[in-house]
Amino acid sequence: MRRTELLQEIRKMRFEEAYGGWQCGRLTQDEAARLLGVCERTFRRYIARFEEAGLEGLVDRRLAQVSHRRAPVDEVMAVVERYRSRHAGWSVKHFHAWYKREGGTRSYTWVKNRLQEAGLVKKAPGRGKHRKRRERAAWPGMLLHQDGSRHEWVPGQYWDLIVTMDDATNEHYSMFFVEEEGTVSSFRGVKEVIEARGLFAALYTDRGSHYWHTPQAGGKVDKVHLTQFGRAMAQLDIEMIAAYSPEARGRSERMFRTHQDRLPKELAAARITDMAAANRYLKEVYLPAFNAEFMQPAMEEGSAFVPWIGGELDDILCEQHERVVGKDNCVAFEGLKLQIPADRHRMHYVKVKVRVLRDADGRLAVFHGPRCLARYGADGQLEKPELKVVA
Repeated sequence: MRRTELLQEIRKMRFEEAYGGWQCGRLTQDEAARLLGVCERTFRRYIARFEEAGLEGLVDRRLAQVSHRRAPVDEVMAVVERYRSRHAGWSVKHFHAWYKREGGTRSYTWVKNRLQEAGLVKKAPGRGKHRKRRERAAWPGMLLHQDGSRHEWVPGQYWDLIVTMDDATNEHYSMFFVEEEGTVSSFRGVKEVIEARGLFAALYTDRGSHYWHTPQAGGKVDKVHLTQFGRAMAQLDIEMIAAYSPEARGRSERMFRTHQDRLPKELAAARITDMAAANRYLKEVYLPAFNAEFMQPAMEEGSAFVPWIGGELDDILCEQHERVVGKDNCVAFEGLKLQIPADRHRMHYVKVKVRVLRDADGRLAVFHGPRCLARYGADGQLEKPELKVVA
């Protein structure tokens, strides 16, 4: 029995008791009305309806009426059949987002109720006790999260999904698949954010070996001896913050659960099986839709992003290694000999400390202080010399 029907039955029993008390003189109309929780005038209306139609006359007539807002049967059947045939296993929230993208007008609750009535989705279990979460950053750009998740995004293919998102708004600034998470993928995520928005204040990460050196397993990270990524963040004056438990990365962990539920289904629906096509789908379809659905306004108006005016980002977001120039005016680097060409500043660089930079494509460059002495291909062959100053 539904709750509304149960309340009607209780209402009938209480009226019988009040009406009987009034009939035998034990109760006045005012006392009987108060027993029912109504006014005396309403009680007299109940008496008239009871004497005319019996207890059924007391039933709320609205329960037997069909709402003028009720959806047509054809529409309900179309939504249910669409879920059953094309989206089985999707969460209601995911299906509703897809339904709205394709022109649907019904609310989330309406869609959820129709699917539950059809037995296609189960009711969610009760939530646990309340726990107060950490407050978000006040402005966009104050604190960003970066993390990776390895998952079977398409059948038989395990890739790492790298996400860089804002703590203040949930906005995902960068999102892409790679074969394996590491320094190069972390540099790429940060570069995409800086090029699109500017420099940000702080970055929250796990204690992966490409982010931090951890002398003792499970212990504190070493904030003195930096990884290549840590050195680059220090050079950009971006504070790095290490998380010491999955719960500390709760926001990004919850987002990855959503991605792991939704993305494989969307990639399958789009018949995507290779990484290049999956990355195009992320950029053109999934990421804009995800941000539109999950972004929320920041706690305060403003932004902590500042424009990047420091020169070539690739010369910072890369590997950097110190070397000493040999007597032949060459730099030895991982089996290669990098010949430093003559320039107008000095005759040679023998015994001078230089920095060797290697980018994501394996291309190399040799810097002396802020000056680029030469650039090389991944095979160590000298490219056209150029002079470049970096901050």
